[in-house]
Amino acid sequence: HESRYASIRTPSSMAEVSLGTQEVRDLTRIERIGAHSHIRGLGLDDALEPRDTSQGMVGQKTARKAAGIVFRMIQEGRIAGRAVLLAGKPGTGKTAIAMGIAQALGEDTPFTTIAASEIYSLEMSTTEALTQAFRRSIGVRIVEETDMIEGEVVEIQVDSDVTGTDKTGRITLCTTEMETVYDLGPQMIESLQKEKVTAGDVITIDKAAGRITKLGRSFTHSRDYDAMGAQTRFVQCPEGELQKRKEVVHVVSLHEIDVINSRQQGFLALFAGDTGEIKSEVREQIDTKVAEWRGEGKATILPG
Repeated sequence: HESRYASIRTPSSMAEVSLGTQEVRDLTRIERIGAHSHIRGLGLDDALEPRDTSQGMVGQKTARKAAGIVFRMIQEGRIAGRAVLLAGKPGTGKTAIAMGIAQALGEDTPFTTIAASEIYSLEMSTTEALTQAFRRSIGVRIVEETDMIEGEVVEIQVDSDVTGTDKTGRITLCTTEMETVYDLGPQMIESLQKEKVTAGDVITIDKAAGRITKLGRSFTHSRDYDAMGAQTRFVQCPEGELQKRKEVVHVVSLHEIDVINSRQQGFLALFAGDTGEIKSEVREQIDTKVAEWRGEGKATILPG
């Protein structure tokens, strides 16, 4: 009898690893905000051999090497329609290895974890719970062209009336070749304050959506004596025109698109937690639309 599941067993004891001074310094740079948020891959070299300490992984070399083979099979499309079973005692690294595979496939690769209590629930049927889990694991990378303003902030001026409620202002942006002043409304001022934009930052403004994104700090201000953290990112001052037409990439899951289109409150339903059951007609319409985007070259599928 040939099993359709590939089994990877993780020993109950983690391998002892001797860390050198340089390796300890590398580990201190990892920001850990969750149980597995520090994992960036399987910690393998190009020959799929496990390193002692790499990409947030330590020990479990045999299991990581086996996971590397599975990772290569996924890349080559040889494991479609099959599953991988990771067996081991609690705390031996099963979830970490699964997360490592997802991270190795790419940062945008969806990674979904579910518990039995989510499948067997009174709130929705088992079929619906599994369908939502599967669609959370299918990402859609959407590419669209939009008009952007990109430049380094020279100055921000904010004026308010006597009551302090009605705010207007101006922002001066520059590139290596030009400098322009733009008027600001209350919403744009609020967005600038939310992103904590100051003079010397390089930003982009989506003209259609009014969305402001801070790209980093200009290299010309790298020697300023302002308090800056270790995570401060420095970028070059943009060249050419301030207004450009650029491709913008959005990555969402099929489930997120389902929720946005099935509830009256739109994207706010994503934060409600209880999404409820989604009608099959909604999913069929979304699948048709995504297929159209793929045919037009506007979207690609990211299997999770």
